[in-house]
Amino acid sequence: MEKTDFEEILDECCKILTAEAQEKGFKDPKEFENRVREVLKKISPFEINFNSPAQAFPDIAMGEFGVEVKFTLADTWRCVANSILETQRVESVKHIYIVFGKMGGHPKVRWGNWEDSVIHVRTSHVPRFEVEIQGIEEKPKKSLFKQMGISYDDFRSLNISDKMKYIRAYARKVHPNEHLWWLEDSDSEIHTTEQARLYTSLSQEEKDRYRAEAALLCPEIVKSGRSRNKYDKMVVFLLTYYGIVCHQARDLFSAGSVANPENDDEGGNYIERALKLLERDMEKAAQSLSDRLFEEYWGESCAPEKRINRWLEKADSLATNWKPSESLFLKREFVDTDKK
Repeated sequence: MEKTDFEEILDECCKILTAEAQEKGFKDPKEFENRVREVLKKISPFEINFNSPAQAFPDIAMGEFGVEVKFTLADTWRCVANSILETQRVESVKHIYIVFGKMGGHPKVRWGNWEDSVIHVRTSHVPRFEVEIQGIEEKPKKSLFKQMGISYDDFRSLNISDKMKYIRAYARKVHPNEHLWWLEDSDSEIHTTEQARLYTSLSQEEKDRYRAEAALLCPEIVKSGRSRNKYDKMVVFLLTYYGIVCHQARDLFSAGSVANPENDDEGGNYIERALKLLERDMEKAAQSLSDRLFEEYWGESCAPEKRINRWLEKADSLATNWKPSESLFLKREFVDTDKK
């Protein structure tokens, strides 16, 4: 089959899925991906595997062609994609496409060529591509690979050390006036795109904001105090997204100064008390943070108005000896002042 023939199949697939998205919508990525498989099975001559490994790239292998499925409840055609490592790459696939379902705003489904759609690399704890599907009427953005001066096929065949040389050069071009501490030549996969700041040097308003965002994205902080590494993701988030260095991550939620700033009594569950003081800031973060962050840290897309309830579900499953939903966010008095 020629590429043009396969692209006609994608045209038909997206036409069908757009009609369904506008009529009844899709609730989550799994439902959407399953439906993509069903439609492709019906309109193409390929056998479709409905039980391919969860981490396989691309999601759907069809002979020499492959489809990576993306989905968001937000009104955007941009999202975080796979790691640049591509350790689960399906080698039989030569031509990769994206089928992207956008439920926010005016629901629609588009497809795009993978290489052309990768427009950025997010240099967080593991470098990940960012993709954006662009409409015919929109001014096309230059793909990441064109910006780096290398084709996707050549880039993917490199080892991680050589890949990082291209990523570093790209980051220096994007941030020419910033000191990016990870840009020294090394094979480290821990990166940031911010200048380093000490948490202790922040204002109280900044501390509350960043603690709230970290708590929302990393519900595992509610785990037992005996749990190892429960603050690791939170520390990585603050470092890689804001360049904030925390010397004592545990103190951000379990110290008496944050759980009981008035110092008017002792005891109790300090994590619970600290989070209760952050409820308003967490609700604000739930409204303002990009859906891409929830895809990266929760592994799922989540509409802003559902994020607190979903966080409570996650926290309830992680906490021991207490149930966050029975004591947190009992009074929903948050008002988005920016929309008044």
